Amino acid sequence: MITLYGISNCDTVKKARRWLEQQDLEYRFHDLREDGISAEQVRAWLAELGWETLVNKRSTSWKALPAATREAMDDTTALAAILEHPTLIKRPLLDIGQERHCGFSARTWATLFQRHTL
Repeated sequence: MITLYGISNCDTVKKARRWLEQQDLEYRFHDLREDGISAEQVRAWLAELGWETLVNKRSTSWKALPAATREAMDDTTALAAILEHPTLIKRPLLDIGQERHCGFSARTWATLFQRHTL
């Protein structure tokens, strides 16, 4: 089952959800604010993707972090920061079971779903 992680009022998440629906792909939406996220899940994403991919450095959440926290960011500090501020995650995060992807691009996702039969 495809899981799409994000927040419901994010424009990019809305585009990604529309795209999945237009492709007739079943998915489950997980709202990071409302449904929360576990330390175990974030650790797994950090291990797979690394903090540089997982954390959205353009977000207002990132910009609101103290400069010292941003400068010292690594996988360990990212874990604590994401658990405190789930909106630091680059949205949407697409989980197709065997791999995860951050961000949305219709072209990239079309290629991804051609490679994988779900």
